[in-house]
Amino acid sequence: MTDPGKKFRIVKFLKIIISCAVLTIASLLTVATIRTLSMDVNAGLQLANWEKTTNLSLVLDRHEREQLFANLKDAIRIRTVSYSQTNLNTSALLLFDRFIRKAFPTVFSSSKVKHELVANYSHLFWVQGSRPELQPYMLLAHTDVVPASEDDAWEVPPFSGDEKDGFIYGRGTMDDKGSVMGILAALEYILMKGYTPQRGFYIGLGHDEEVHGLNGAVNIVRLLKERGVKLLFVLDEGSAILDGILKGLDGPAALIATSEKGATVLKLSVSMPPSHASMPPRETTIGILAAAVKRLEENPMKRLFGLGPEGGMFEHLAHKFRFPLNFVMSNLWLFAPLIARIMERNETTNAFVRTTTAVTMFNAGVKENVIASYAEAFVNMRIHSAQTLKEVLECVESTVGDPRVKIEVVYGFDPLPISPYDETSFGFQIIKKTVLDMFPSMIVAPGMCIANTDSRHFKDLSSSIYRFTPAIYKPGDAQSLANARLLCALESFQTSQQPGDHGRHFSMDLGTNHRTRRDGDGLKEILYWLVRIFKVLLERINRYWTMLFTFIRLI
Repeated sequence: MTDPGKKFRIVKFLKIIISCAVLTIASLLTVATIRTLSMDVNAGLQLANWEKTTNLSLVLDRHEREQLFANLKDAIRIRTVSYSQTNLNTSALLLFDRFIRKAFPTVFSSSKVKHELVANYSHLFWVQGSRPELQPYMLLAHTDVVPASEDDAWEVPPFSGDEKDGFIYGRGTMDDKGSVMGILAALEYILMKGYTPQRGFYIGLGHDEEVHGLNGAVNIVRLLKERGVKLLFVLDEGSAILDGILKGLDGPAALIATSEKGATVLKLSVSMPPSHASMPPRETTIGILAAAVKRLEENPMKRLFGLGPEGGMFEHLAHKFRFPLNFVMSNLWLFAPLIARIMERNETTNAFVRTTTAVTMFNAGVKENVIASYAEAFVNMRIHSAQTLKEVLECVESTVGDPRVKIEVVYGFDPLPISPYDETSFGFQIIKKTVLDMFPSMIVAPGMCIANTDSRHFKDLSSSIYRFTPAIYKPGDAQSLANARLLCALESFQTSQQPGDHGRHFSMDLGTNHRTRRDGDGLKEILYWLVRIFKVLLERINRYWTMLFTFIRLI
């Protein structure tokens, strides 16, 4: 017979356990609710009270606007391709040098601007301010582009700069000749108007960013170090405006990246004595390496969501999510593991969750009837801010788990430090202020750049490095960019803009996968305000300039 007393004690024990669990859950939810209702989403992000609000008037006639677009198209047509660190199109870089000197004569002749070539092809500008005691800042861009082939599904030749259906097509429109041309055009304009900013600033145009910037940006940094320059802040390309990518977010959000991921490229290789296909060994170099690569893909790096700058990003965006996501996002201390599991299902948001692994090259074999004696694969990894390069290498070695597979580091570096973004952070405040001056209802929050930029080389010159590109990214645009279909919208460009008209919008499509977007279809992207002057001199170039003028005037 069952002992009634024992049964009673078991039931009592279970009741106690259940009661404790319910009480714990209730307590956690109560704390989470209080935090959601009381959380100051702008804590540390308030606009500082020392900012100016006056803007430099900008009036461009039709001819001037057309000339700006003509200059952008001409810039795209110059094939400043970086194939590798030792294979650059140097003749095109020299041609681009002559081109910008002709396009912006005031910049290169003004006594207020000092220009010098660095490492033969990069450009360093110093724009004098009226108050030399103020610490300078720096704007970055780069003149080189990645290779492009007409076989890569381009709708028009990639270096034609052609306009089709209201779009300018070409390699470099987005990355990064639009920024180069925009910054120089804005500087040209303010110099012509006789305007002198209070705070001097540098402009750095690297020529080899696409192959790690080891000659361009690195030598610019070396020069500035030798001259004892310390920068108040640095602004480069990077993060952007996300619209519809973060499901449940009410409206687009401008993310100013305060850090960027680290990166490494690993070479995995296997060597064996050569043999013939008629007498194959039990395992081949290709099979061994393929198995190692498969293990890496099937065992992604651990989830680290909430341990890097993405945590602050989501908490500052929390109030713009609809219920129940606003409740969840306000309490990452409780729900981070759940959010990470959801985000990792999408290849775009998965980049915020962990160190990503991408097998990009696999080479082996010389003939169909010969067993390959050597096989190699290259793995590109973008390192989360909460990890180090050393930790990633240890994890890869453990996952591969085969001593026959040799693992070598081609190159690699740790994630960048997180730059400040509170109300005392001059650089972040100026960028945010510029955005909100143009679009008062836009949400601005700190973010993380999942790619790498030249700005990482400047970490010894400034502790405040920001990465922001005012481009709207919608679902699917990442794939369009990967397909190398870069374009900028010019629809309704012919509509004249009256002085002081800062409320007009323009549209931009980042990829030809979205050719169904047309004027009036309700899917226009509100875009183009500047801080670092975006990557394409688009339709409302007037606003683009006004953005930089506001930016400089504020400083």
